[in-house]
Amino acid sequence: MNAQSDRGDDVEDDRRTLLSDRVRNALTDAIASGELEPGSPLDEQSLADRHGVSRTPVREALRQLQSSGLAETIGRRMVVAQVTTQRVMEMFEAMAEIEAVCVRLATYRMTPLERSQLLQIHDATEAAAASGDFDGYDGLNRDFHETLYRATHNGVLIEQALALRSRLAAFRRVQLRQQGRLDRSRTEHDDLIRAINEGDGETAARRMRAHMLTAARALDSYLKEQK
Repeated sequence: MNAQSDRGDDVEDDRRTLLSDRVRNALTDAIASGELEPGSPLDEQSLADRHGVSRTPVREALRQLQSSGLAETIGRRMVVAQVTTQRVMEMFEAMAEIEAVCVRLATYRMTPLERSQLLQIHDATEAAAASGDFDGYDGLNRDFHETLYRATHNGVLIEQALALRSRLAAFRRVQLRQQGRLDRSRTEHDDLIRAINEGDGETAARRMRAHMLTAARALDSYLKEQK
């Protein structure tokens, strides 16, 4: 009886997580694209009604938005935070340097198991890119980069990379919406893996830096297309 109850609780937890992820993704897209402007109210009940969910997953989604810097509390209200284009581009520039260091170290330090995991994730992105599965590719793209962070085996670097990625996640997600970006992103990952497999950490670092700066340009182009 207890085992059945535990399984039921796990299923309910998974359902809430999926719902909060759906709400969070919708809100991050709207904020990063400018549909929700800085200062726009983020009311739990209104968002729950709009997305057809209870307030619990909305509350979790808003907590995640706040931790990533996309939402802030002013008085007793939660609103969309002010994030300037210059600030976003500076974050992309910093992320490019951090990820370049990560992939250089990972090239020399990753274990055979980590290399296998990286290749499995990359293989899975082929179907997502081909079918235009934006959400699927976004999740796999996150796994790809975070696998490289962990493969550095440097706790401080992993912590800093994850922290900045969290703040930039919404904009890294939105840039994938630019026409043809999924295929180009995957090709750039191909080039990264080739350098890693050749044991060339310096080339891998240069390619990662270029990959991140290309993502910044894709975001800029996409946002201009929406105006």
